Amino acid sequence: MNEETFWIDAPARPASAAPFGAATARAATGFAPVGAEALRDETIRHDVTVGRRLAGLAIVCAALFGLATLVGFAAEAYAAAPTATASAPTVTAAPPAPTHLVRTPGALVPIPASIPHEEGDMVDSRIVPDLRWIAARYPIFVTDGYSGPLANGEQIGCDECHASASDHLNGLAVDIVPATEDNPTCDLAWTPITALALWAEPVQEKPVAPFRWVGYEGDAGHGCGNHLHLSWNHAPAKPSELAEWVEVFPVAPGSARKARRKKATAKGPKGGIVQVTTGGVGTHSK
Repeated sequence: MNEETFWIDAPARPASAAPFGAATARAATGFAPVGAEALRDETIRHDVTVGRRLAGLAIVCAALFGLATLVGFAAEAYAAAPTATASAPTVTAAPPAPTHLVRTPGALVPIPASIPHEEGDMVDSRIVPDLRWIAARYPIFVTDGYSGPLANGEQIGCDECHASASDHLNGLAVDIVPATEDNPTCDLAWTPITALALWAEPVQEKPVAPFRWVGYEGDAGHGCGNHLHLSWNHAPAKPSELAEWVEVFPVAPGSARKARRKKATAKGPKGGIVQVTTGGVGTHSK
């Protein structure tokens, strides 16, 4: 076997052995084979370049994924956000059943605990069953009912918040906000209140009986983020007087009978609220 035959027949050395061979050659001769050293350097540069490209690609993918996530969140928030009028919620109750007039004398009574309300609020006893029915179906909070003097001369309600012909002065109107939170911003909490307003007044300025006036969107000082005003049809009455009759929608017989059993309050000193006998329905008021 000559030298030429040895190099031809010898098995090829694994690539991983090249550095060892180069190191051996360097140790033996003082210099490394130029071809092997260049190949190793080229391999290292290639691996570094590939690694950098893969890292860059990973960063770009992560950025695109984050951007897509943010866009998705923004789209969901936009879809869920209410408009300035908390528009078009689904009405959750059927229109009021055929109404009737209650001619039994009423009384000014505290709003019961079953109806969330501001402490000390009072209304005409004849609308309490209707209010209880509404509160059982909509998360309401009554911020004001009767506004005026009591028989003992005490003033209750918001004295300067209502018009001079307001139904609040007869105990036949309430102001309503969401029961879930005290927030002057028109947000999702107002959706049930908007639904209640649409139930009582499906078309602007055309409330359904027994409501006399519904103050909400399109009415100054009312609306989503402010308050909903509901008042009941009734016989004309002067401020601080109870009307002869009130129009209501029928509710559970038990609650209606309970309201009828209440007697009118006795006449008090000047400035108290008393029952009067009149007729007809007056103009709208706030």
